Amino acid sequence: MKIISFFNHKGGVSKTTSTFHMGWKLAEKGFRVLLVDADPQCNLTALSLGYTDDEDIEQHYQNFPNSDLYSGLKPVIDGQLRGLDPATPARTANENLYILCGNIALAEAETQLSVALTTRQAIPAIRNLPGSIGHLLRLTGEEMKADYVLVDLSPSVGALNECILMASDHFIVPTAPDFFCVQAIRSLSATLPRWHQEVAFFRDPALMYPIPDEPPVMLGFLSQKYRPRNGAPARSFQQWIDKINDTVDESLVPALAAHKMIVSRRRFGMAVGNTEPFNLANIADFNSLVAQSQKYSVPVFCLTDAQLEQTGRILETMQESRDEFNLVFDGLADSIVALTA
Repeated sequence: MKIISFFNHKGGVSKTTSTFHMGWKLAEKGFRVLLVDADPQCNLTALSLGYTDDEDIEQHYQNFPNSDLYSGLKPVIDGQLRGLDPATPARTANENLYILCGNIALAEAETQLSVALTTRQAIPAIRNLPGSIGHLLRLTGEEMKADYVLVDLSPSVGALNECILMASDHFIVPTAPDFFCVQAIRSLSATLPRWHQEVAFFRDPALMYPIPDEPPVMLGFLSQKYRPRNGAPARSFQQWIDKINDTVDESLVPALAAHKMIVSRRRFGMAVGNTEPFNLANIADFNSLVAQSQKYSVPVFCLTDAQLEQTGRILETMQESRDEFNLVFDGLADSIVALTA
């Protein structure tokens, strides 16, 4: 079982849709997949289960009290020293795909985690908090015999993300072609190695829930949300995609390589092929397909002709886009399987 987190502290880079689409495609290929909504906004929960408002999610908590991340962690958050139990993920419309739901109350755990990370001589209950999240994910994943656990992290550099990412086996960085994403990658070059060093104390095997000894390994990044022209990114987007490629190669890769937090170029090349270094895939903007995907709670590549709800040339264009996205995510899934084998 592999835990893969999708992380970029710059918002609007399609982390949630990438997690959902990647999870569904892996499940389509026969893998058992657990999605984890670690963002208090709960967008992955709503997308995966077809919920349209807060009342739907609140009703879900009442009907399935142990199906969200916060409920699973609550014994540790409350200071109890008893062992955690596996959560009970909700099943999606795909029989191989489950989700450990999000909860707005996760934001409340942020302060406790921050205190735990900065107060190393804290009482045992607090010391066990940083590693408890990863322990719950592994416990739950193993209970349901998952092959992959895919985690949708919030766009922040808070303690919750730090603890989850450092408990992961791998991570992927979704990007969008703009100036702010270039800045975010430069920031990650400093943030991620610092997190690795900050959690060293919590790798102590004497703790009830130690963080894994080995840091997470970056599999690569995704270039997303560009508008294509003749099958390739339009020039204005390509300029920023090139800048992101350069920034990853010149800043992020050496920073992570110094801590063994990135796959080797050779391994990446063998698994993914001759693309830009560490660029897992180019994924164009979903445009009008995204509304239909959200409406029916399925990935864009699974939308039926009837669900596209169009006719004539518009329908043909949407069909072509749908099929192209299917090929892109099929290749991406194969790359992830090869990189994590």
